Amino acid sequence: MATYETPGVYIEEISTLPPSVAGVSTAIPAFIGYTETGNGVARIRTLLEYETIFGRAQPSKFEVTAKNHEVVSIKRTAAENDIEYLMYYAMSLFFKNGGESCYIVSIGNYPQTAAKQDFIDGLAALEKEDEPTLIVLTDAVNLDSDDYYGVCQQALIQCNKLGDRFAILDVKQQEEGCEIFRDEKTDPKKTGIGMNNLKYGAAYYPYLQTLLTYQYQEADVTVGTDTEGAPKMQWQKEFGTNGIKVSYTGEEDEPQVQITKGSQGDSLTFEISGNTLKIKKVTSNDGNAVAAAWEKWQAEFKPSGFSVSKNGTGESEIDSTYPASELLEKKELESDDSAMKTLELRKDTETALYNQIKTELAKQRVVLPPSAAIAGIYASVDRERGVWKAPANVSLSAVLGPVTKITNAEQESLNVDPNAGKSINAIRAFTGKGTLVWGARTLAGNDNEWRYINVRRLFNYIEESTRKATDFAVFEPNDASTWLKVKAMIESFLYGLWEQGALAGPTPEAAYFVNVGLGKTMTNQDILEGRMNVEIGIAAVRPAEFIVLKFSHKMQEA
Repeated sequence: MATYETPGVYIEEISTLPPSVAGVSTAIPAFIGYTETGNGVARIRTLLEYETIFGRAQPSKFEVTAKNHEVVSIKRTAAENDIEYLMYYAMSLFFKNGGESCYIVSIGNYPQTAAKQDFIDGLAALEKEDEPTLIVLTDAVNLDSDDYYGVCQQALIQCNKLGDRFAILDVKQQEEGCEIFRDEKTDPKKTGIGMNNLKYGAAYYPYLQTLLTYQYQEADVTVGTDTEGAPKMQWQKEFGTNGIKVSYTGEEDEPQVQITKGSQGDSLTFEISGNTLKIKKVTSNDGNAVAAAWEKWQAEFKPSGFSVSKNGTGESEIDSTYPASELLEKKELESDDSAMKTLELRKDTETALYNQIKTELAKQRVVLPPSAAIAGIYASVDRERGVWKAPANVSLSAVLGPVTKITNAEQESLNVDPNAGKSINAIRAFTGKGTLVWGARTLAGNDNEWRYINVRRLFNYIEESTRKATDFAVFEPNDASTWLKVKAMIESFLYGLWEQGALAGPTPEAAYFVNVGLGKTMTNQDILEGRMNVEIGIAAVRPAEFIVLKFSHKMQEA
């Protein structure tokens, strides 16, 4: 009580409400990998914010083969030492699957070579952040198996050390059957995930064929023409210095152009008859207008051979002579002409092929490890149902399907591992349901206490929430008054969880208990040493993983 020495009226506010436990956030993942720009750790909430700080994806390179102005094949290419950076695409998939706030740990910029030490340093930086609750090793799958699983082990060590986070791991795509991941010694030179801290992580398999499209630059798309039957000549004619340019590449002999004058208000049209391109109803249109009209027309009718583009600035009117029929001028095509090898340089000369290639490139889909999508699923399930709900039997968004189809028989060996208990959660496609997460086990699949992901994460949530809420009691008198406050606030918190269905039991007494006090959890020696021990027991709900319906014949009674 304060001491008053000056006469007057004084107000004292007396706190009558008990302290309370505020639940911490449960699904704030931290993605570790390489970015285009930026470095270090940052929290973001949208993909636009990511682009502002860390840039976009590394442009992909493609080789296109065309024959007779039709696309024959498209292949992604990469140099021997090129790394396929996944961070940008992973972030896109995370947000599309319900993710919100997350942390980015940028450990380097393109085109830095992936190295184990970079990820170790990234984990060290992440350890200093209190808020993240999930660890996603996005680009670590680019490491070789030994280094990758070494990084996974370090992530699990951090989860165990801090007790407030959980690791979402990928099984590398090339490891069919997951034997190397489980360290089953199919290759004595390879190491796996090990046996330590398995309750703090979960693994998912296989990779996902997403709806995301690759980012690329037209200069990085090489377009080659099949030499068999390929045309050796090109014809070209300019109409006006800054008007239009008409080109033809093909096997027709002496292609021609006819330009017909129209009246004001007429609609410009195009027609191809044999080896003649007819441009009809040209009024006072300049080259830009004609080139724009051609682009719309050819996108619909997909003409072969002819192309129309602006010449120079395209600002001048078309040559007023309006030839009834004018031959294009023959130009030799050099087979080794590098200017004709990229998509960028074919844009003006072969508009139809250019647009066809753009359409086909848009159909090339990104293949990603599943961890980013799973992090988004964790976030959406936590938000809609709660951290105690198993993040399974949930449909994935922006995904065409898993790259490998898994049957019931094949999943048996993934779900139950009799040797070491390293359960691997399958992602499966079901008819009429889409692509579903079909497993909710930690890597400690044979552990009755920590078998399920939601049980481990629920304990993380309760432990972290109560730890932070009881900070007020540090240096408070270690007596019955403080014990009662601590017990009451924890019991109130657990009662709220029980009401929401997070704890199993018909009554609160059956669902949880909180013990604290001299003779219960502490001795006189504990009090002398400044210790206040609180025992908390909870009955976590567990998922109905196997639902058995038993049927039998009922005998006729009458």
